Amino acid sequence: MTEKSKNFPRLLILALLSTILVIGIILVVMALSNAGKSVEAEKINALANNKDSCVICHKQETVGIIEQYGSSAMARANVTCRDCHEVAQDYPGASEHEGTYVLSSPTTKMCQRCHEQEFAQFTQSRHGLPSYVAVFGSQDLSAELLANYESIPEGTYAPDKSRNDIAAIEGTDVTRFTCEPCHNIGKPAPDLSVGQCQKCHLRHYFSLEQARKPETCNACHIGPDHPQWEIYQESAHGIAYMTLGDDWGWHADPGTLTVKEFPSPTCATCHISGFGSTAGSHDIGERLTWYLFAPISTRRPDWQDNAARMQAVCLECHNSVFVAEFYADADALTGRVNEWVEESNVLMQPLKDQGLLTAEPFDEPIDYVYFELWHHWGRTTKFGSWMQGADYAQWHGAYELISDLAELEEMVEERLSGK
Repeated sequence: MTEKSKNFPRLLILALLSTILVIGIILVVMALSNAGKSVEAEKINALANNKDSCVICHKQETVGIIEQYGSSAMARANVTCRDCHEVAQDYPGASEHEGTYVLSSPTTKMCQRCHEQEFAQFTQSRHGLPSYVAVFGSQDLSAELLANYESIPEGTYAPDKSRNDIAAIEGTDVTRFTCEPCHNIGKPAPDLSVGQCQKCHLRHYFSLEQARKPETCNACHIGPDHPQWEIYQESAHGIAYMTLGDDWGWHADPGTLTVKEFPSPTCATCHISGFGSTAGSHDIGERLTWYLFAPISTRRPDWQDNAARMQAVCLECHNSVFVAEFYADADALTGRVNEWVEESNVLMQPLKDQGLLTAEPFDEPIDYVYFELWHHWGRTTKFGSWMQGADYAQWHGAYELISDLAELEEMVEERLSGK
């Protein structure tokens, strides 16, 4: 027998094994591909065979809404259009629609039916009435809503908040497209419930992934007076998200999140989600220690408990020495900004005492310099420091603040001297 003949059975076995291995790999790939397709099909087709009259009609009238809702977890859980939209004829804000009565935009009271705890937390949060009152003031709130507002830390801080001067000057033709898209997150509804859940949980997807991603917060937390999105992007946390975040646990069940799902925090990780030993909450103020939005920041009423909750999130990755030192340093920075803003108040006081300022707000350049000093640059310095965005803490923050302070001093001196 030749050497070639002797090796033939061995070669045949190797060929068969190779063929089996290749076929196995192909089958696995096909199975995974089909699994993905079936999941996607399930999302897309949740309403495909639905015979509800709302679905049948809106498949013709607003097909985008049906496609969005058909891919949602709520549709797969058999939550119907009527569950959220249909109300009694005499319900506040109801309108007649195809023989029934509906709310075109469901209120938070509709969401409360299934999300009782989240509703209660949101109603007591900065995203509730304080957001709305920051633009429109508290003067038109009902007694019930005013009591709710004053029970919230921000309401305690500014109980007699008047309509925002800038918004009043611009008028509703402008604020409809500027202030309201964000601040209406806390707008009261005709049924006296507060807020708009869809500002964060976009209709009609109601996607957990979408609500958890920082881009959602970017819709409002952006720009010169609250540039949290820009700050986050330049921070180590934001860089980790942008470069590695595609594989994070965006669909993990609420209350189960750990560093395994989120090895670096997002906005939601720090401020809302249950993470590690810290329980989740839709009250975004529960982990904050300062009123950073204020001209001169003061401690929040429960700041020590709030700090403990936030630090528990930090300690999932950082050691206690790092966290303690960071808080001490950021507290000191907040105090330094307070000193600069107080210096601007001292500069302006003689003009107020001597009647050298006009009664109307924002009708002369000095008003804008004085305002932007704290509203833009003071707040950005504080936000940038607490969120670890050095460029915003410095060049878009502290530098601009002290520059405006020097300009303000010169403007005050000129006015006092009569020039």
